Amino acid sequence: MAILTPAMKRMLDEQRLGFVATVCPDGTPNLSPKGTTTAWDDDHLVFADIHSPGTIANLRHNPHVEVNVVDPFARKGYRFKGTAEVLTAGAQYDAIVTFYRQRGSRAVIHAIVLIQISHAAPLISPAYDDGTPEADIRRHWERHYADLHHQWATSMDSTSEV
Repeated sequence: MAILTPAMKRMLDEQRLGFVATVCPDGTPNLSPKGTTTAWDDDHLVFADIHSPGTIANLRHNPHVEVNVVDPFARKGYRFKGTAEVLTAGAQYDAIVTFYRQRGSRAVIHAIVLIQISHAAPLISPAYDDGTPEADIRRHWERHYADLHHQWATSMDSTSEV
């Protein structure tokens, strides 16, 4: 039975930004954003190593990984636990690199990380605990990010006038 549901695959395709947790050789955690995170098939996630030497070194030492992908407006997402394999050559590596090229990536890809998912679960903000509808939560966070964008654009305009 497939682990990744259509809803999970849709979320991964829409968001693409996954936060990947690995374990450093000294046992401390490492969390790193990966902008190429997606479903490869019903049981695997992938991301491209574009500039992730620490993550890759950690995975070679300890292949256990967790990936979180969240819609920042809905405050919902998924957590995926599994075991990673670092690919640097071969047919599967070539197929995944081709996938990213077809998606428009021109980045230098040093390796592909293929994650066999062992467990997937929803992530849902406590903002829903009081019964607030998703549309209200989404509106709140859309306004929040629109206000941040406006503040950023205003500060950039005032900076460029100097």
